[in-house]
Order: sequence, then structure tokens, then C-alpha cells
Amino acid sequence: MAGGNNRRMRELSQKRAICAMPVAGSYRSIDFTLSNMSNSHIQKVAVLTQYNARSLNEHLNSSKWWDFGRKQGGLEVRTPVVTASNSNWYRGTADAIYQNLNFLKNSHEPYVVIASGDCIYKMDFGKVLEFHIDKKADITVVCREMPNDVCVERYGTVRLNEDSVIEEFEEKPIQAKSHIISCGIYVIRRRLLIELIEKCAEEGNYDFVRDILVRYKGVKRIVGYMMTDYWRNIASVDDYFNTNMEFLKPEVRDYFFKQYPDIYSKVDDLPPAKYNMGANVKNSLITSGCIINGVVENSVIFKKSYIGNNCVIKNSIILNDVYIGDNSYIENCIVESHGTIKADSRYVGENGIEIVLEKNERYVI
Repeated sequence: MAGGNNRRMRELSQKRAICAMPVAGSYRSIDFTLSNMSNSHIQKVAVLTQYNARSLNEHLNSSKWWDFGRKQGGLEVRTPVVTASNSNWYRGTADAIYQNLNFLKNSHEPYVVIASGDCIYKMDFGKVLEFHIDKKADITVVCREMPNDVCVERYGTVRLNEDSVIEEFEEKPIQAKSHIISCGIYVIRRRLLIELIEKCAEEGNYDFVRDILVRYKGVKRIVGYMMTDYWRNIASVDDYFNTNMEFLKPEVRDYFFKQYPDIYSKVDDLPPAKYNMGANVKNSLITSGCIINGVVENSVIFKKSYIGNNCVIKNSIILNDVYIGDNSYIENCIVESHGTIKADSRYVGENGIEIVLEKNERYVI
């Protein structure tokens, strides 16, 4: 599921889908979900896109990066299409599946994994399927217990009994009764999913959580699979900023990039980062294709960015292909991709993270 959008991402989602947000220097958010599927030996994948899908579609132009099936299965990117019987965009998660129901009906696999593409995590879906079969479940929801200081009202919260059966499921409650949340990952038998989705469509319902999980809670056996490893959801500017900053921690980088299984992404043929005389880099991620002349501290610099002479970049995220002119100072900011920051500029996020959007002329004759 890669078609959603929310206003909490502010200007960052004006040019791309949230699933296409750059993460950890060289990756996109959706890479983590696709890598998990590839590592779990899932060979047939459909990505349902809708909002601002151009950048995401370019990223998904070949299945070879994630090694999905070449002759059988493979990666399909599906956007809303106008047909003789339907001219609607996806009106919700269940409607998105309904409009692509032929993908499920033409498949032969007995089970379906449904996952959102805006989460950062590692997971073996095979273990979730084993749990699903062992519990004789109709639907399995991957859940996680959040720390008490985390606001869970923007998630779906659940309460489990001693047999892991979900007894309560509240979608974005005003006041949460539980700190166990749904991670937006589900396992369900393919034939049952087709049946439930078709019934939803007949009744004019469009949302998978509200119209299937919540509604069928007492009718179907819906269980929760508890995950304990690293999991983050990119749903706001602060979430996005903090998730990238966590990759500055050695233990997080080691978990994702040095421990098996690996995370895969579309690879650009770029030269390694270049550090010129005067560059001073501390505790930062610098990606290939970058040229650094100034000071960079506690920051993530994405591909093909240029940091000018005497620049100071602190506690910031510089997205792809950004040019920062000489003597600039940037702190607590996210600089949007393809931006050009004039020399002697100063941007400081004093009341939270500031998003910098600058499209000045880069090359002047």
C-alpha cells in the first residue's frame, strides 16, 4: 500500500509520495518493506500507488533491485485506472485492493501479506505466516508495544487476550486505552480476502481497518503478532527527521546494513563522496556523489549534494542534489531536494524543524 498522503508531512509530500521519501542517505522508505518481502522469499508483489506517484514509479522501474521473480511473479506497480465501470481514484485501502482484485484472483498463492510502504523495519514474514497458521487465525495483525511516552493516538490501538486474540481495536482513538499499536502489516488467506473485499464494495465501504478489522473483530478470529525489533513509521516531519537521525547511531546502522538480511535499493552509478581541503565532518552520513568543503555535524547528506566553502551544517537533513553556496549556515532544517541555497544564507529551525525550499538559479553565466 503506497498511495496515501497526509498533511503532517507538510511541504515534503508536495512533490513525492511518502513511500518515496529518502531515508538513511541511499534508500527510499518503500525499500525496507520490499526488501523484507524479498528476504522472506515472496516472489509476487503489487505496489498500489496513487498520490504523487511519479518519483515512486521511477524508483520501481525494475524488480531486479529486490530480486523478485523474473519469469514467474515479479513486481507490479498499479495506479488507479479509468474503466467502463469505474472512474474513481482509490477511496480507501479496501477500495484500492478492490480495484486491483484481478491481481488476487489471477494469483495462486494461498496467503496474502498486506503492508504499508512508509515504515522502517526488518521482518521475516515467514515467521508471521507460521504464527498465523499455528493460531488458526483468519487475519493476523502485526503489533508492537510502544513506550509510555509515545503518543499512540494517531495509530490503531489494540488489546490482546492471553491467546493473542484481538479483543479491542480502535482506529486513531481520542484517548488510547492501550499502548499496543497495529503496524499496518496483515496476513490473510487469499480467498478470504477476496470475499471480504467484495462484500465491502457491495456495501459501499472503502477502509480496510474500519470496515474489515474493526467490524469483523468478533466474527473472525483476528490475532496479533507482537514484534519487538526496530520499527518506525514516517507520518510527520518530526517522525521523518528523527528516523533519519537515528541512523547516525552505530547500533542502528549495524542492525540495518551489516546484519543479515540486507536492505536493497535502486543503485545509482555515482562516484564516492569527495572531501576537499577545509572539510570537517563529525557524526554524519555522507552519500555518494557529494562534494564537501565546509563543516558538517550530526547531519544526513543525500546523493549529489554540494556543500560550499566555509558552510556550517548542523543537525540537518540535506536531500538529493542540493547546492549550498559558500558561507551558509543551516541548523535544525530539512533542505528539499534539487534546491539551490544562495551564498551567505542562514536557516535555523528555532521552533522545531524548518523545511527549506529554495529554487534559485544554480548556474549563472
